[in-house]
Amino acid sequence: MKERIAVVCGFRTPFCKSGGIMRNMAPDDLGARLVAEILTRATISSDLVDEVIFGNVLQSAQLANIARIIAVKSGLPVKTTGVTINRNCASGLESIAVGADKILLGHLDIAIAGGVESMSHFPIPIKKEFSEFLFRFNKAKGWKQRLGALAKFRPGFLLPVIPEINDPLCGLNMGQTAELLSKEFRITRQEQDQFALMSQQRAANAIKAGYFDREIIPVAISPEYRLVQTKDDGPRENQSMVLLEKLPPSFDRQNGSVTAGNSSQITDGAAAVLLMSESKAKELKLSPLGFIRNYAVSGLQPARMGLGPVFAISKLLKQTKMTMNDFDLIEINEAFAAQVLAVIQAADSISFAKKELGSDQALGTIDIEKLNVNGGAIALGHPLGASGTRLVLTLLHELTRRNKTLGLVGVCIGGGQGQAMIVEVA
Repeated sequence: MKERIAVVCGFRTPFCKSGGIMRNMAPDDLGARLVAEILTRATISSDLVDEVIFGNVLQSAQLANIARIIAVKSGLPVKTTGVTINRNCASGLESIAVGADKILLGHLDIAIAGGVESMSHFPIPIKKEFSEFLFRFNKAKGWKQRLGALAKFRPGFLLPVIPEINDPLCGLNMGQTAELLSKEFRITRQEQDQFALMSQQRAANAIKAGYFDREIIPVAISPEYRLVQTKDDGPRENQSMVLLEKLPPSFDRQNGSVTAGNSSQITDGAAAVLLMSESKAKELKLSPLGFIRNYAVSGLQPARMGLGPVFAISKLLKQTKMTMNDFDLIEINEAFAAQVLAVIQAADSISFAKKELGSDQALGTIDIEKLNVNGGAIALGHPLGASGTRLVLTLLHELTRRNKTLGLVGVCIGGGQGQAMIVEVA
C-alpha cells in the first residue's frame, strides 16, 4: 500500500449464540446500532463519513444491500453511500480491504467498514410449487379464477425447503472439508479437543480480565429493551476434556473426529471500524487504534478450503518481503480446530511449500503462544459476515495492550479461498 490506512476506532456487539438472546434482533438493526455507537464515540462529524461497507453472507431478499440500510438507519446523512460485501467467511475482512482500496484511490476520505450476521435469521426458502401457486393466485382475476387457483393448493406446499449448505463446487459442507484435513494431516480427535479447550480457556480468561470490554458495546435486547447484553455468551468457563470427549462426531458419524465442541459456534453479531488514510487522521488530529498495512487473497481447491490462510499468507509475505517471525501476534479464524491445526502443520512443512506454494522453504512456524491468545471462534462464535472485522479489532487491541507492533490475520473461506491481512500499531 502507498499509505497506511488508519483504523481510528472500532467496536463490536457481543457475540451471542444463534437462537438465543439476540434471536429477535434483525441484522440491519444490529448493524445500525453498532454504527450509531461508532458515530457517537468517534470525535468526527457524521457528515464526513462517505460510505458504509458491510460484509453479510446470509443475505435476505428483504434486506438487499444491507449496508445501505444500516447507513440510513444508523443516522448517517442520506448522501452517505452503502455497499454490501460477500466473500463468505472473510466478508468482514474484505470490507476493510475494499474500504482501504477506495481510500487509497481517492474515491473516499472516510469509511465505516465491518460486517454483520444474524444466524438466527437464516433464510428458509419456500418450495417452488408454493411460489408458483402464490404467483397464479395473485394474478387471478375475479372470484372464479381465484377459486380455480386455490383448488390447486396442496398442504405439502407449506413444507419448508431445508437450505443446501454444501459447497456447490465440491459437494461438501464445511465440516466435511475439516474432516478431510484431519485425515490428510493425521490430526487426532484428542488434538482437536485439546485445541478447542485451549480456545475456551483463553476466551474465559480474557473475559475475566476485561480484555474484550474495550471492543464490545452494550446492546439493549429487543423487543422490550429491558435487558442489556454486555458480554459474549459462547465461551464455556467450565469446559473440560471430559465433556469434549463425550460429544459425537457431527459430520462423519462412523469415523469422524470433528464435533460441535471443536468447531466454531453458530452466532449472531456485528463488528465495524472507522477507516481513513493516515494523513487524514493527522489532519483531523485523531489518534488511531492502529493501521492496515497490506492484504492478500488466494484461491485453492474448494475441498481443502481450510488451508486458505496458508496460501493467502504465503502470497502476502512474498508481496511484502516479510516472514512469519516478523509478527508479534497472529489471529487465524477458528472455523474448526482441525482446520487451524492443519494450517499450522502446512505452514511448517517444506514438502507442502514445494508442492503447493512453489517455494523451497516452509512458510514458517506459527507459534501457538502468539496465536489467538484470547481464544477464537470455537469459544467466541463465528457470525459469518462479522468475524473478519472482529479479528482485526481484537488483534489491534491486544497488540496495544502488550505494547507490540505487528499482527497478522488469516481466514479460510468456503469455496476454496483464503485471505490474510497485516495490521500495525505504531
